[in-house]
Amino acid sequence: MKTYKCLIVEDEPLAHQVLESYIAKVPFLQLVGQAYTAFEAYEKLAEHQIDLIFCDIQMPLVSGIEFLRSLPNRPQVIITTAFNEYALEGFDLDVIDYLLKPIAFERFLRAIRKIKDINIQRFSEMKSETQHVEKGDLENYVFVKEDGNFVKVMYEDIVYIEGMKDYVKIFTTTKTIVSYLTLKKIEDTFPKSCFIRIHKSYFVNINRILSIKGNMIETNNQTQIPIGMQYREQVFEKIGPSILLR
Repeated sequence: MKTYKCLIVEDEPLAHQVLESYIAKVPFLQLVGQAYTAFEAYEKLAEHQIDLIFCDIQMPLVSGIEFLRSLPNRPQVIITTAFNEYALEGFDLDVIDYLLKPIAFERFLRAIRKIKDINIQRFSEMKSETQHVEKGDLENYVFVKEDGNFVKVMYEDIVYIEGMKDYVKIFTTTKTIVSYLTLKKIEDTFPKSCFIRIHKSYFVNINRILSIKGNMIETNNQTQIPIGMQYREQVFEKIGPSILLR
């Protein structure tokens, strides 16, 4: 297994300690340098062959984004920051993942698994996951009960769903359907390849997302929906691969 030589670029001593301890627990990671500014990072890159950079965003003088953009032959990068508003810009730099502080070790490992060419087992896991696709993923519609009748709704026509305690409002491109369901039931039933929970009260069709502005998602019917704090990480993790596509 290839050993990945790592560089931590952070201006916070505590963040260095956390990342250093996490790296030490992963057999194929080797910490070879630590920098508290972009200028120190340039020196470390000149001294060592670096395969993976853990980079903060907000640093003195030169930001993490500016530092990464300045590298002609950029190693693989995992961003570590307390600010989620830079996620889109980070993914635009082809970063592996975007970790929000405080970083749990389990979340750190999920990011590490994304490194290219190190994990054949991950390929096997992905293959296994595709063999356990839910029935909802194999169909392109669902029947929803409204006013005693079962209404057929095409998944592709759904823009978003709003949970209202014991019932939901399903907003499609042409109408709104009110059904006595919970948002949890919707989340468990609808195809996860197309829909994502972005808030405790909202479930959105990924294909209907027009843009993300700060903490708001705008759908293609011009509705703005907030991204809940506890769902931010999974939202950007879900849309990250699409952002990477050119």
